Amino acid sequence: MNANRLTTSWHKLPRETLRTLQARRLRAYLRDVVLPFHPHYHELFLKHGLDWRIIESLEDLRKIPFTTKGDLLGGPERAREFIITPDPQQLARRPATILRGLVRGPRRARRQLEKEFRPILMTSTTGRSAEPMAFVYTAHDLAVLRTAGFRMMQLAGARIGDRMLSMFPFAPHLAFWQAHYAGTEFGVFLLSSGGGKTVGTDGNIRMLRKVNPDVLIGMPTFVYHVLREAALDGVRCDNLRAIVLGGEKVPHGLRRKLQESASCLHSKSVSVISTYGFTEAKMAWCECLFPVDAEPSGYHLYPDLGIVEIVDPESGALKSDGEPGEIVFTSLDARGSCLLRYRTGDIVEGGLTYEPCPHCGRIMPRLVGRISRRSDVREMQLDKIKGTLVDFNELEHVLDDLPRVGSWQIELRKANDDPMEVDELVLHISLADGGEESSVSKEIARCLFERAELHANRIVFHSDSEMRRLQGVGEKLKEQKVVDRRGKSESRSADLATSPEK
Repeated sequence: MNANRLTTSWHKLPRETLRTLQARRLRAYLRDVVLPFHPHYHELFLKHGLDWRIIESLEDLRKIPFTTKGDLLGGPERAREFIITPDPQQLARRPATILRGLVRGPRRARRQLEKEFRPILMTSTTGRSAEPMAFVYTAHDLAVLRTAGFRMMQLAGARIGDRMLSMFPFAPHLAFWQAHYAGTEFGVFLLSSGGGKTVGTDGNIRMLRKVNPDVLIGMPTFVYHVLREAALDGVRCDNLRAIVLGGEKVPHGLRRKLQESASCLHSKSVSVISTYGFTEAKMAWCECLFPVDAEPSGYHLYPDLGIVEIVDPESGALKSDGEPGEIVFTSLDARGSCLLRYRTGDIVEGGLTYEPCPHCGRIMPRLVGRISRRSDVREMQLDKIKGTLVDFNELEHVLDDLPRVGSWQIELRKANDDPMEVDELVLHISLADGGEESSVSKEIARCLFERAELHANRIVFHSDSEMRRLQGVGEKLKEQKVVDRRGKSESRSADLATSPEK
C-alpha cells in the first residue's frame, strides 16, 4: 500500500466530486478485477446483460442487483464463488501485467501478482444467526486492512507513544485482526490479551495493572466486566484516556457506565469511542474523537475503499441523505473475497451524511445515529390471539440507559416450557453500585412500558458472578445478551457488528 493511501485527501472533497471519483474507481474495478475474475459477479452480469460500462455515475450503482446473506450460504463451495480467482492466461494478457513485467522483470512481476491475488488469511462470521461464512484476504487486502486501521487510529486521536491493550478474543474474526493491524500500522505499543478465554479475568486485570494502557479496546460487555473487577482489586489506570469498543451496540448509558468504571481506576476524562464493521466488508470504521460531554458524530467512512448506500429495507429504493434505512456496502479495492451491493440487514437511524463533521471538521461520508439489526425486531406470541412485533434493539437501549442496572440478559421462553403456550420475556439483572432490587424493578417496568409498551413477565436479580456465567463472559466469543429458548430450546445471542464485525 502506497504511503499516499494513508494520507488520502478524499476527506477534503465536496460531495459531488467525491461521488464522481467513486464512480470512476468502481468502473475501473469492475472492468479490470471483478468481472474478469469473480465467478459470481461474472455470471450475474452476463445473466442480466450488464457490463462495467453501465457505471457512468454513482447513481448507476442501482443497476447492479443486490447481494444478500442468503446468496452467500452454501458452505465452502459457495464461498469460493465470491473469491476473485484470476485465470493465469487471461491475467498475463492484461496491459498492466505486461507493463509490470517489462519494467520490473518477469520474476518480480509474478511475485507482485501473487501478493495481489493469492489468499493468505481467512476470517469468518460468528455464525450466530446462520452458518459461518468464510472470507479470505490476500496481501493486498491486508494492506487495505492496515490502511483502515491507521485511519481509525487517526480518527480516535491516537499518539505514537501510546500503549494499547486489546481484549478482543484470539479468533479468526475481523475485530481481532482490525485491532492488531491498527496498532501495528500506526506504531503504538500493542498487547493483545486474547480476551477471557485465553488468560481469564485475572489475567486481563494483571495486564491492565502492568501496562497501565492509554487505550483499551475490546467487546463492551467484557471490558465493562474487567473494569469493575479491576476497581475491586485496587488497580490504578491513570493513563487511560480512551476506550474503543467493537462487536456490540454501545448505547449512551453504557458509555456512561464505562466512564464511571474507568474513573474508579483513577482515569480522568476517558473518551468512549464505538466502531462499526462487519466481516463481509473486511474493514471497520469508527467515530472520531469527540469531547467527553458531547454526542458522537457518527462513523467516518473511507470513500476510496468502499461505497455505502442507504436503502429502504422493504423496497430497496435508494434513500436521500440523512434518511434512515438499511446499510448496503460495495467494495472498491478488495481482492480475495469481494461483494457488490451487499445488504447488511443493519438499519441506521440518521442515514448517510456528507456534511462536515462537527467535531473533527472532516468532509467525508458518515453513518449517523443508532445502528440496529433488522432481524432483532422479532415476533412474540404474547397472548392467545395474535403475535406482537418487539424491537429488541430498543429493549437493549432501555436497559443500558438505566444507571442502576449493571449487566443484563433478556431471555425469551415459552410459558411452562409448553411449546403451545404464549411467549414469556424474562429479564436477568445484576445491580450497579447503589442499586436496590424493588426500586430498580419498578424503574425497569416503567421505562419498558414508556419506551417499548412492553411488560416483562419476570425480573430476576443475580450477583455479578451469576450474571457473568449466564452471559458467558470470558467463555463465549460474544457474550449472550439476548437468549431465545423458544421452540427447540436453542439459545441464540443477538449479534450486531458494529463491526469491527458481525
